[in-house]
Parts: sequence; C-alpha cells; structure tokens
Amino acid sequence: MSLNPALRASISADLDQAIADYKHFHRTPELSMQETNTAAEIASRLRALGLETHTFGGTGVVAVIENGDGPVIGYRADIDGLPITEDTGFDYASTAEGTLPDGTTTKVMHGCGHDTHITVGLYLAKHLVTHRDLWSGTVVMIFQPGEETGQGARAMLDDGLWDQIVRPDVIFGQHVWPVAAGDLHVSSGTAMAMSDCLRVTVKGKQAHGSQPENAIDPIVLGAYMITRLQSVVSREISGRDMSVVTVGTFHGGLKENIIPDSAEFKLNIRTFTEDVREVVLDRVRRIIFAEALASGAPEPEIEEMYRFPRCFNDPEETESFLTQMEAELGAEQVHLVEPSTGSEDVGAFGDDIGVPYVYWFFGGYSPAKFEGGVTPPGNHSPFFAPDDVETTLETGIRAALSAVLSKVGKDRA
Repeated sequence: MSLNPALRASISADLDQAIADYKHFHRTPELSMQETNTAAEIASRLRALGLETHTFGGTGVVAVIENGDGPVIGYRADIDGLPITEDTGFDYASTAEGTLPDGTTTKVMHGCGHDTHITVGLYLAKHLVTHRDLWSGTVVMIFQPGEETGQGARAMLDDGLWDQIVRPDVIFGQHVWPVAAGDLHVSSGTAMAMSDCLRVTVKGKQAHGSQPENAIDPIVLGAYMITRLQSVVSREISGRDMSVVTVGTFHGGLKENIIPDSAEFKLNIRTFTEDVREVVLDRVRRIIFAEALASGAPEPEIEEMYRFPRCFNDPEETESFLTQMEAELGAEQVHLVEPSTGSEDVGAFGDDIGVPYVYWFFGGYSPAKFEGGVTPPGNHSPFFAPDDVETTLETGIRAALSAVLSKVGKDRA
C-alpha cells in the first residue's frame, strides 16, 4: 500500500518549509539532557497543530494524536546534539556552545542527524493532523532527549511515560545514516548493539620521577591493563559472537618528573546478546583487578557511566514493514542488512512494556558522495550532515507516514 496521492502532494508542497525548519534545528543544537530550547520549540509547534503536549524526563516532549477507534502506534524521534565543532562548511552550520557535566565549554553540533529526526517527526505529526480523513486510531509522538548519553529513554520511562500516556501496540523510529539518500536499511531481530561505558580509576603511589622504586606507577599499571584488555575479544569470546572492547581515553599525571598517585581510562563495550555481555564484563573486571593485585596496587575503581540497551526489531513486524516500504519506495531502495555495532536507547520504550518495535535507517548522502569508492563521513564526524537534504527529508517523512499508516490507515489491508 503506497501513500494516498493527496498525502504525497502535501509532502511535496511542504518540503521547502521542512528544509528551512531542518536548517534552523541544525543551527541550534543542544547537549544531551539540556535541550530546553529545542523541547520548547517542538512543543510550541505541536501545540500549533492543536495538540496537547506533555513533558517527561526533563526535556522530553510527548503529544498524543487521537483520531477515533483503532490501533495505538508510537513514533519516537531523538533531539540532542553532540559536543563537536562542526566542519561541514554549510552556511547553516552550527556555532552553538554548551557546557558538559564536568563544566567544560564545548561547541555543539547535530553530528548524528537528530535535526533530521526532529523535522521528520514534526512533519509526520502535521500530515497526520491535516489528513485525519485517511486514518483512524491513535499515534503517540515521542521526542526524546539524551539519546547520545543513553539517559533519555530511561529518564522518560522513570518519569511515568507509560503510566500517564496510552501504551502503543507497536513503536516505530528511524535514524539518518551515511548511505544513499532515498535508500532505507533495516535489520530483522538484533538491529543495534548493547553498549556499556566504563570509567576505570587506577590507583598507585606517588613519588618523584627519579625515584620510581618508591612509587606504584598507575600509568604503567594502566598500560598493562589496557594491553591485556585487547585479549578479551580475541581470546575469550567465540568468533561466532560479536563483541568489541575499545579504550577511548587515558589520563594520568600533571608533570613529566612526577609519578602520580592515580590515572584514569574509559572504555566502551559492544555486544549483541546479554550472555556475551556478561562474559565480557566479567573478563574486563577480572583483568583490571588482577593487574592491580600483581602490581601491589590498591584496588581500582570501575564505574559504569552509562549503558545502552539492546535494539531488537520484532521479526514479524519487520517483515510487514519491509513489504510496506517496498510498496512505497520501491524494492530497489529498501535493503535488509546485518545489525549495526552502533547503539541506541530506543528499544527501552518497547522492552519496558513488552511492545514490539521496528527501527530503521534512511540515507542522507547524494550518489556523488560515493563516487570512486569513497566512504563519506559517518555519524559523529564534524563533517557529517546530509548534502541532499530534500531527498533525505522526503524519504524520512514518507517512510514514517507509510509505517504508521500501515497500521492505522483506513485502506490498510
């Protein structure tokens, strides 16, 4: 079932304004859980459609579009930016600044494309309100803060989202991706990895750099830990199971001739299953504590900074979704792909109440970006942003509407 011609005409008629709105949101990103202005603007635009808005999790915005009897569908869009200095060169590039939790001032960029998600979500709501004659049921619009830090979904849930808002029968969501604009990628079953982000404080004993015999050097000890951690995936996890252990930061000491009393490193773990996750976490802890013991050092501290849950697309709903997208976009534009090792907290909305969901990716780059086998910049790059904004937004809006109307449309099968 493809979209109604009148609806397709409305999408085309609104595209110029959608592009202008996208550029506005691109210029004005805010950091995770600090999206005060973004949330206020989203709420204002939803209220302008005649919708009542609700706040959850501090800066999360929810609107319920009621339109008679029928299924209840959830649609989620994330809204936060990243602490990145934009280098796209676009005349609408962000110059926004924000403050990180540690007090550091940073430039802020929509380097993961959440500006497209906001725009698509708002126009999904607009078209559903405008074309109430085409559907019957209820659509719950969820604009989620704090995806980048894994906090936002849980904050909204802990704030009583599903206690106060009607629970959906299925949840949809999508993410712009560094693939061809107009294309859509989806995985059945496991779609994205779980993620655990840990901070390790290595404790030692301070001494002058000329007298290392009087020290327990946390920098050397940390280096041993990090080196040994490289063997977790290669020697302790089956080659049939996906896992990644990455150490992304290491900090220790203030002066070259002083052995410090502590050092710190942060690592990230990605896995597809809970069983493998538990094994990897156990091996990581074992290595860290054992290396400290072998060095005669105080016991280190391991702190979980945040984690992302699984993202598991319901296979039956995904099959139905694929059929719908092929009818709307064409089979050549729709691709069933292997799961991503990236992570998302969207799954928490469904897992928390036992509701199925489908989460997919839509392309943001023109074909020219791939010429000569070139791989264009990916999400979280200072260079990442759709260069074919019109096709990107049109595809996102069509995909969102098509998915939702496949459940609540009056001419659905």
